[in-house]
Amino acid sequence: MLEIVTTINGYLSDYVLLFLLIAVGLWFTVRTKFVQIRFFGQGLKNFFGDMTLVGKKHESGMSSFQALATAIAAQVGTGNIVGASGAILTGGPGAIFWMWVIAFFGMATIYAEAVLAQKTRIKSEDGQILGGPVYYIHAAFKGGAGNGLAKFFSVAIILALGFFGCMVQSNSIGSTFETAFGVPAWVIGVVLVVICAVIFLGGMSRLAAVTEKIVPLMAVVFLVGGLVILVMRISYLPATIGMIFSYAFSPQAIIGGGFGYALKTALTQGAKRGLFSNEAGMGSTPHAHAQANVPTPHDQGVVAMIGVFIDTFVVLTMNALVIISTLYTPDGALAGGYSAESSVNAAGELISKSNLAQSAFGTVFGTSFGNVFVAVCLFFFAFSTVLSWNMFGKINVMYLFGQKAALPYQVIALVFIFLGTLASNDLVWELSDMFNQLMVIPNALALFALTGTVLGAIHLKKKREENKEEETS
Repeated sequence: MLEIVTTINGYLSDYVLLFLLIAVGLWFTVRTKFVQIRFFGQGLKNFFGDMTLVGKKHESGMSSFQALATAIAAQVGTGNIVGASGAILTGGPGAIFWMWVIAFFGMATIYAEAVLAQKTRIKSEDGQILGGPVYYIHAAFKGGAGNGLAKFFSVAIILALGFFGCMVQSNSIGSTFETAFGVPAWVIGVVLVVICAVIFLGGMSRLAAVTEKIVPLMAVVFLVGGLVILVMRISYLPATIGMIFSYAFSPQAIIGGGFGYALKTALTQGAKRGLFSNEAGMGSTPHAHAQANVPTPHDQGVVAMIGVFIDTFVVLTMNALVIISTLYTPDGALAGGYSAESSVNAAGELISKSNLAQSAFGTVFGTSFGNVFVAVCLFFFAFSTVLSWNMFGKINVMYLFGQKAALPYQVIALVFIFLGTLASNDLVWELSDMFNQLMVIPNALALFALTGTVLGAIHLKKKREENKEEETS
């Protein structure tokens, strides 16, 4: 089973995902005339203008910042620490460059996703706001085609995020806590299930109240820790940045193999892990952006772009710089590149994607504190991701089976969260990757089909601003 799923993932990432993601990002970058550059300032202004740790409770939906915090909670998870570590190990430091490329174009993609989620959202009978790809897929394709694609997407996201994805997150929490504190992973699993159950039962308002507090604090703590490492390793910083760019185009020098094979590996690892990290084009975060109470869809679209920027260009890049500046520099354990032989560091411990960040932070903070620091950060990263992913899955379960299916889904999800802490399973990682990638296909098709609607949001915003200027004058 593992071999079959791994083969499917290889074809999806090498021949479908890579080209589809770049195509969607390029398409909307060109059609919106570089929306990620033109409106980046507005996105920052909206983000900081609405930022608060104690936002008011809304009768339905969320504030713009709460919706973004929920989206960032989904984006900033194991993909930033474990996923980025796996990309660097497999594709070399150059994989980070390709993550940046994917993220830049992904900012235009996520703008389109957020705009469409806003324009096609609905209110349920009990007053809940429901929105996401299933609703704009229906708007893009009428009849049986739209219905089939929407159901395909719903099943994929429920499995990818609601079940297998949460197993991946809880597994990372359990393993890092066991390394750092010696606490059995299953104990962490019980604690996670109890906390998650309390939040799940509180609905979207409780989720918003939690994410708006956790996300800013966890990001600041991680970034401060990373900055301390970079200051201590400041002499290696130029070489670190140089490696990201040089190994992006000549990765064979550090990961082995021929030039073509090495370049494809670095590029596809960057694309695949970039998707898992910032989720632009995957169709997950539109569920959060649909909840935002904003004047126009464009206003949430520009805020959504900031989520990708924070996820990839800030948090993920900080983690990558720490790893490369401590482990890949001349005095580092992986100075000669990664292989089965060279992955054993000076202490004789195996370096893998699961503990690469802990090894990196441990070189400056000391093994014990480095393990603890990463474990605590990863707990909040992965925990907040579990909360958001569960909400995304719940919305799709309600779309498929109605309100009555929400509670059984929550119970099953809690079981998967606990199972994830019991043992590491490569099949679960691969299944999560596979369904993540399958989600992209119907989502991307709908994005292409609704290009006119996305462009209309920009024109509407401009027209409103022009009318406002005329009224003022």
